[in-house]
Amino acid sequence: MRIADVLRTKGSAVATIDPDAPVSELLRSLAEHNVGAIVVVGPSGVAGIVSERDVVRRLHASGAALLAAPVSSIMTAEVFTCTPSDTVDSLTVVMTERRFRHVPVLSDGQLVGIVSIGDVVKSRIGQLEQSQDQLQAYISQG
Repeated sequence: MRIADVLRTKGSAVATIDPDAPVSELLRSLAEHNVGAIVVVGPSGVAGIVSERDVVRRLHASGAALLAAPVSSIMTAEVFTCTPSDTVDSLTVVMTERRFRHVPVLSDGQLVGIVSIGDVVKSRIGQLEQSQDQLQAYISQG
């Protein structure tokens, strides 16, 4: 199964935010979209990614003053991305090894979706259930 298949099922909507937006706006957007991470998009495309975990860690270190700071001050600037043609299996390995929970999907440099670890797990479970059904049908047919 390819990432394109996952996006076809879940949709390609991606919550984004400007790097200059304040962290308070980021928090509002996380809650509004009910997501765990937001892609930071600047004039030249994907500039970073920021997760709830990033906010919590920086809030602990900086206190309430962080809420007025720009998103760019807490985002992860080196973003691992994938393409729609990548396989779910290969992305699962990378997400597990590198401990990523969210991976933006780019096609020709353009943001076309985002895949979470939950999306990947759901996809893998679907594949396993389909294989199990096929095996049961094969066995029962004798």
